Amino acid sequence: MSSKDNTISFPELIKLKRDCGQLNRAEISTFVQGVTSGAIQKSQIGAMLMAIWQKGMTDEETLAMTREMMNSGETFKWPKEWLVVDKHSTGGVGDKVSLPLAPALAACGCKVPMISGRGLAHTGGTLDKLESIPGFKVNQSVEQVMAGNKLGVKTGAVLSRMDAPIGQSVGNAVEVCEALECLKGRGSDDLKELVICLGGYLLWMCGHSGTLDSGKTEIAVKLENGEALKKFEAMLVAQGVSADVAHSLCSNETDYSKHMKRAAHQTELEVLDDGAVLDIDGLALAEVLHKLGAGRTKSGEEIDHSVGAEILVEMGQQVKKGQPWIRIHHNCPNLKPHYSDLRKALVIGSHDKYETASRVAEFIHPDYPNMS
Repeated sequence: MSSKDNTISFPELIKLKRDCGQLNRAEISTFVQGVTSGAIQKSQIGAMLMAIWQKGMTDEETLAMTREMMNSGETFKWPKEWLVVDKHSTGGVGDKVSLPLAPALAACGCKVPMISGRGLAHTGGTLDKLESIPGFKVNQSVEQVMAGNKLGVKTGAVLSRMDAPIGQSVGNAVEVCEALECLKGRGSDDLKELVICLGGYLLWMCGHSGTLDSGKTEIAVKLENGEALKKFEAMLVAQGVSADVAHSLCSNETDYSKHMKRAAHQTELEVLDDGAVLDIDGLALAEVLHKLGAGRTKSGEEIDHSVGAEILVEMGQQVKKGQPWIRIHHNCPNLKPHYSDLRKALVIGSHDKYETASRVAEFIHPDYPNMS
C-alpha cells in the first residue's frame, strides 16, 4: 500500500490477482487508469493479463472492468427514437459478415455504428477489408453478455462454428468482392446464413421485429430486393469512394478487378485424392496468407490488400484427383515453398464421415420481457 493515500500499487494489484484474490471496483479503476495514462509499464500490463487469464474473473470483476473500460474513453449518445444496433465480430477466418450485415440492418431502418478494428496476425480486420476499396477512408461470450446487460446495453451472443473459413474467400479485396455478391443476393450459403441470422437476432432484440423468424425474414428480403446493396453504395460514397466507382461495384457486374487491387499472380492448387471435402483448416490457410502479406505481425504494419484466396470447393463436396480446390492471389513470384502448408489445409476422406452442420450453434440472450 502507498503510505500517502492508502492506494494499492500496480505490483500489489498483480500479486493480488495472481494469488486468486478478487479485485474491487477501485482497484480495477486504478489498473485501467494506469493503462490509459501510461503510468503502468507494458510488462506490468502483460503480467496482469496473464494473471487474469490464469485465475479468471468473477461476474463482479467483469462488470467493473467493462464499466471502467467504457468510461476510459469517449462514449456515443443517440436520440431516444433511434434503433441503434451493432455486432462485434463473429471471428474466424474469412469473416466478412459485417460488410453485408450493416447495410442490411440500415435498410431495415436501424442505425449501425459498426465500431470495427484492424487485423493482427492471421485474423482479418473489417477496416483493412474496407480500405481495399479505392478511395474508402476509415478515419472519419456469456460473461460479456451479462456485463453488457448490467450496463444498460441489451446484449446477446450467437455462437457460430468457425473451424472452416466463412464463405469462399479469405483475404481483404477478395472478401469485399464476396460481400458484394452476398448483397446482390448471390454468394455462399453459409455467409448468407450468418448475415440473416445475426441481422434477424438484432432486429428482434431491439424491438423492431416481434419474433426472431420475422426479423430473419426481413433481412433476407432486404438482401434479395437490393435495398441493402443501395445502402452499401451510399455508405461507400459517404466514406470517400467516387460515385462512379461505388455505382460500378454495386451494379450487376461480377468482374471487380477494374476497381479492386489485383495481385500479380494467381495460382491454383489441385486435389491430390478422390473423396469428399471433410474439412478446410482455416488457421492453416490464414497463416500462409499472412506470410504472403495479407496480415500484419504488429500493429501499424502495412498489408497487401490484393493477397488472398478463393476456395473453389465446398464442405462435403465430392472431388476428384486433379480438380482445382483453391486459387491463391499472391505477389511473390514463387508460391512453391507454401504448397505443403496449403495442402495440409484440405482434408479429403469418405463422404460417410462428413457431418452437415449449421454455422449457428447456439443463441445466448437475456430474457427481455418485450422480446417474447
